[in-house]
Amino acid sequence: MRKIYVFGNPDIRNDSLPKKLLPQLAEKFPEIKFVDADPQDLDFSEDDLVIIDTVLGIEEVTVFDNLENFEKKSRISLHDHDLGMELFLQKKMGKIKNLKIIGIPPNFAQRKAFLQVCKNLKKLASFLFLIFLLCYS
Repeated sequence: MRKIYVFGNPDIRNDSLPKKLLPQLAEKFPEIKFVDADPQDLDFSEDDLVIIDTVLGIEEVTVFDNLENFEKKSRISLHDHDLGMELFLQKKMGKIKNLKIIGIPPNFAQRKAFLQVCKNLKKLASFLFLIFLLCYS
C-alpha cells in the first residue's frame, strides 16, 4: 500500500489545512495510506516519497519535484527548520531517492484545496505507475 505523509499543525490556523484534508483524502483514495506525520518522528522507507504540507509563497496547490526546486520556489514553510532540515539530511544519506511535495497555500479554501490535491494525486499516481512499468518490465 502506498503511503503519503501529511504534515501540518491543527493548532495553527495557517498550517492546519493539510491535516483537515486527511479524512476526505482517506475516503477518496482508500488504496493509499495517509500518514498523519510529525517532522520529529520521520523514518521514510519509500523509494518514491510523497508529502503533503503547507507552503508559504504559492497561490495554488503546487507539486515540487525535489528539494532544490522546493527551496527555490519557497524558502519558508511552516515547518522550514524541522521538516526541511530532516528531508535534506535524509536525502544526503541516500534514504530519499525520489521526492514529491504537494504544497498547499495557507488560508486556502478547504474544498478548493481538496479538489486540487486530488487532481495532483491522480497525476502522480499515473506518473509513478508509469515509472514502475518502465523499471520492472
